[in-house]
Amino acid sequence: MPGDLDEETTTSTIITTTVITTMQAPAPCNTNFTSPGGYIETLQQARSWYNMDVDCTYTVTVYLGYGVEIQVNSSHDLGGREPSVLANESILLKGLVVRSWSNQISIHFRSRHPQSSSLLLRYQAFVLSCNFPDRPAYGDVSVTSLHAGGEAYFYCFSGYQLQGPSTLTCRNATTPYWSGKVPRCLVACGGMVKNTTLGRIVSPGFPGNYSNNLTCHWVLEAPESQRLHVHFEKVALAEDDDRFLIKNGNHIDSPILYDSYEVEYLPNEGIVSSTRHLFVEFTTDGFGTNTGVAIRYEAFAAGHCYEPFVKYGNFTTTDSTYTVGTVVEFTCDPGYTLEQGSVIIECMDPSNPQWNETEPACRAVCSGEITDSAGVVLSPNWPEAYDKGQDCIWGIHVEEDKRIMLDIQVLHMEKNDLLTFYDGDDLTAKILGQYSGSRPRFKLYTSMADVTIQFQSDPATNIYGYNNGFVVHFFEVPRNDTCPELPEISNGWKTTSHPDLVHGTVVTYQCYPGFEVVGTEMLMCQWDLTWSGDLPRCERVLSCPDPGTVEHSRRVMSGPRLIVGSTVQYICNKGYSLSGNSLLSCYHRDSTGPKWSEKLPKCIRQYMIMFTNNPTYTYLHTDKYRGLVYN
Repeated sequence: MPGDLDEETTTSTIITTTVITTMQAPAPCNTNFTSPGGYIETLQQARSWYNMDVDCTYTVTVYLGYGVEIQVNSSHDLGGREPSVLANESILLKGLVVRSWSNQISIHFRSRHPQSSSLLLRYQAFVLSCNFPDRPAYGDVSVTSLHAGGEAYFYCFSGYQLQGPSTLTCRNATTPYWSGKVPRCLVACGGMVKNTTLGRIVSPGFPGNYSNNLTCHWVLEAPESQRLHVHFEKVALAEDDDRFLIKNGNHIDSPILYDSYEVEYLPNEGIVSSTRHLFVEFTTDGFGTNTGVAIRYEAFAAGHCYEPFVKYGNFTTTDSTYTVGTVVEFTCDPGYTLEQGSVIIECMDPSNPQWNETEPACRAVCSGEITDSAGVVLSPNWPEAYDKGQDCIWGIHVEEDKRIMLDIQVLHMEKNDLLTFYDGDDLTAKILGQYSGSRPRFKLYTSMADVTIQFQSDPATNIYGYNNGFVVHFFEVPRNDTCPELPEISNGWKTTSHPDLVHGTVVTYQCYPGFEVVGTEMLMCQWDLTWSGDLPRCERVLSCPDPGTVEHSRRVMSGPRLIVGSTVQYICNKGYSLSGNSLLSCYHRDSTGPKWSEKLPKCIRQYMIMFTNNPTYTYLHTDKYRGLVYN
């Protein structure tokens, strides 16, 4: 083997205790194999009346980054004993496959029976791979390949910062491994954010509780001649002296715009700076903690309204720059209901552009009557904790000749809280199931077209934190011989190969421009009348397409991935000058998805001036123009 095998090698061992003897020309005892594939025939040593044992070890070593697969091709046992047994207790029969997790494996062969037999093993190398890296909490990871040389790219959600390497590489070794530890997504206690257009600030530990004795200061700076608007997502502070302030300026003594001491309810319309700066202050004392704060901020130019925002919802707009006259219409995600504010708002007042109404809020409410063929029922306030002492009832009604499939995807409640499903349209119907505490995902089917869901929380118990409650998806399904109807998905559509959803029907999901399918895009109705996979979803594309190269130039990228906020700079070669903007920024402001801020520039050959014999003219030569110019 090459020199790279000289380093320490980790060995996986298969021990076989057998009663077989050799029938044909075998490999010598204690043989080392180094080819990428071949066969191993077991050997019995020469025996005499004083030597009746065989004890051989066969070792297979392949290149780093590869493992060894052993397959039993045939075995013959003429001794009348039981089949041979591997160390992992599996029966050594024809077709058995064992794989190593390193580049070396050994087979230990022992026989204490004098009768003749044989064992033929086939071995071959296969490519080892790194395990898929863990996804950091409050972040995500994308992987180019799990084999040696593949890379994993990490990024954090808005409001969190990456601690650790943003890129890991799968290293070639005895057993492939990632080049470092998976990074974490943490909240910084303060910082300066310059030339910001859109972002988020959360308190350290969010959405968990913050720590005691914190003093955090953030300074936000919008681009020149722009102002900042702040949306409040969450402000939950412990009593005593914990405090959250937003000030109109860039230092601690700037005028106060918001003070948690003075405001009982969060301003739905948010707050707006009068300059390009905001100073954010968060302090805690040594007693008690809570969830903390989360705010969303965006910059906006003079003559424009700020970009609207609705948590757990979306909106459409007539103008993505939000000039005067722009109309915005809001919708909520499935399971949420629009409350307060207005469904439609308009940017008005040319002298001081502002929205004529505040944005609405989308909330998971307690109780409701639902007649849709598919949808979601969420615990009140989801994903935030539900309140104590609640008694909520939802009624779901579908077509009379159908029934309902309930997919309980999340169930995480206190042991004294109850979630009950009734097979009918009131609380006197037969109980399908009654649950408390926590359970993994499960499904229920009604016998009719109605189901009633009741949720009761203990009046004496407070629930804290995120993702405590339940998430129930429901679907209208046929009574018997077809798969249940699959719902439409947000920001996409579906096509069906057969109208009746019988066995073999294929449903294909696709997404609108600016979104991409996450999950399996094609689902098939199986023999047991269930679908072959879970419902996919359409997620907004978070990266720009590669802008390409510019002839006679080189480009400098801000990072390996072209995500929102990344930049590409083009630098012309010597002898060429730039036409257009050298710096392109990936940004996302409307429903069409991320796009580049500028068109691709060009690199044009510089002017050359040649003087002729005629003193009256100068000959100009460029790639754009050739001609005589009068002096």
